[in-house]
Amino acid sequence: MAERKRILITGAAGFLGSHLCDRFIAEDYHVIGMDNLITGDLRNIAHLFKLENFEFYNHDVSKFVYVPGDLHYILHFASPASPIDYLKIPIQTLKVGSLGTHNLLGLARSKNARMLIASTSEVYGDPSVNPQPEEYWGNVNPVGPRGVYDEAKRFQEAITMAYHTFHGLETRIVRIFNTYGPRMRLNDGRVLPAFIGQALRGESLTMFGDGSQTRSFCYVDDLVEGIYRLLFSDYSQPMNIGNPDEITIRQFGEEIIKLTGTDQKLISLPLPTDDPKQRRPDITKAKSILGWEPKVSRSEGLKITYDYFKSLPEKEIQHKDFKYFNKN
Repeated sequence: MAERKRILITGAAGFLGSHLCDRFIAEDYHVIGMDNLITGDLRNIAHLFKLENFEFYNHDVSKFVYVPGDLHYILHFASPASPIDYLKIPIQTLKVGSLGTHNLLGLARSKNARMLIASTSEVYGDPSVNPQPEEYWGNVNPVGPRGVYDEAKRFQEAITMAYHTFHGLETRIVRIFNTYGPRMRLNDGRVLPAFIGQALRGESLTMFGDGSQTRSFCYVDDLVEGIYRLLFSDYSQPMNIGNPDEITIRQFGEEIIKLTGTDQKLISLPLPTDDPKQRRPDITKAKSILGWEPKVSRSEGLKITYDYFKSLPEKEIQHKDFKYFNKN
């Protein structure tokens, strides 16, 4: 019987990382999860601890990373990913994108492992083209409040490509657009959990500006499938993975009100600095190279996600803040 391939997944206790752990466990890999739990939650992977092909390291990848034994693949998903996170811990956001990525690329090189990094649609900033193709270089303010996240990810792409071209390392870069599903945090500040959390608490739904800005929401299972295909493809350039079904924030709020059966109102707050006015992926490359496109409709995915949030303990639904530790 062939020995299991071994894969390291950083950010394993987070929303996306935990779903990736599930996928690779299902594919019979030996999964090594790593997370410092600053935004992750062990509850997301608690069901895996009983398995003999799963192990977990509580570790900050911004510090030296050591994993004993063979390693075939690395998925680097350790990073704050929502504005409420990276505005509260900006230094750690920059460090995990730079020092953390550098440490893991070094590990990948020493193990001769293929490494996939989680980049983001935020590398496009507030785009002047719509939809955004991979060739678009972006419109990013490096010293604005969102710059700590945007530039961390842009640097992450640059150093990953440098290791690919200079050292011949096998690398993959996925640019992730808005994704949703079970295990998101209700209080992470992103529009979907924010709207659903407000609806569950009987509050008005707060949108920024007049709600005319657009987003495109991809269900987590679709995203994981795209990442899986990209990892095992021969494509080393950045690739968009997301759902091109674009909707305004106001329309989305109205969908949430209808879904939750509430009578809340949509109210406007001032638009944050550098908030993208539009966000929609061009997935031509994913379709042609990976044979991938999203399958789960927004109505189907939202129902699953809403049922998950409704199942949370009442105190978690009512809690609106998130505390951070180890802010260096």
